[in-house]
Amino acid sequence: MTSPVVSRTIVRLGVRSIFGRWRGALLFVLPAVLIGLSVLARALVGQDDEGARHTLYGLGLVVIVPLVALLATSGLLAPEIDDGSISYLLAKPISRHTIVTSKLLVAAACVLAFAALPVLVAGLVLLTDTPSYAVGFAVGALAEGVAYCALFALLSVLTRHAVVVGLIYLLVWEGLLGGLLDGVRWLSVTRWSAAVVQQVADVSLVDDLPLAYAVLALTVVIVAGAWQTGRALRAFNLTGDE
Repeated sequence: MTSPVVSRTIVRLGVRSIFGRWRGALLFVLPAVLIGLSVLARALVGQDDEGARHTLYGLGLVVIVPLVALLATSGLLAPEIDDGSISYLLAKPISRHTIVTSKLLVAAACVLAFAALPVLVAGLVLLTDTPSYAVGFAVGALAEGVAYCALFALLSVLTRHAVVVGLIYLLVWEGLLGGLLDGVRWLSVTRWSAAVVQQVADVSLVDDLPLAYAVLALTVVIVAGAWQTGRALRAFNLTGDE
């Protein structure tokens, strides 16, 4: 019998896993900060293109979206691996890829609710007269967030310190080196999403990065990340040891 692509039971367990822990509270705090600062910026400077770009990109795409993806994804697999309950799930006759797809669906829904939609609201607050600007950043945020979810899901299976490794990656590679080395754009999830934003919102965020490359790179990370996570789970020791 072929396993379903998505398991409703695993989806319900994933939702409970995220919102039954402290991570669930942080998922509400991050978008509140983004929208709150957007309201403040609008009150202080009005509808300003430069201020909107810095807020939506520098805070939204660079900080809020990756953190939401990290919190959502690390709350799906890592706790079950740490407390050993993953053994019960893996003992069931369920495809490992079904488990991963179901959990990533929950993470993607969190990205939509706590990252993409807040970015859309923030964009509409900052530039009410240019809705395409907000839509462009929201589309980029969703693509970026799902790609990060696939990446962080793989980290959750490969190491017990997925949150720490993920934060180091975001701070060093995407943040520090991304701002210093121009070539990082070819291997940066945030820069790929910025290329998508540029196409929809007609704003300059990253130079010399073709849209086709950015879309292909995001797709590869999402598909390959989910597939490799399933393969890693298939070889996972049912005792919970790494």
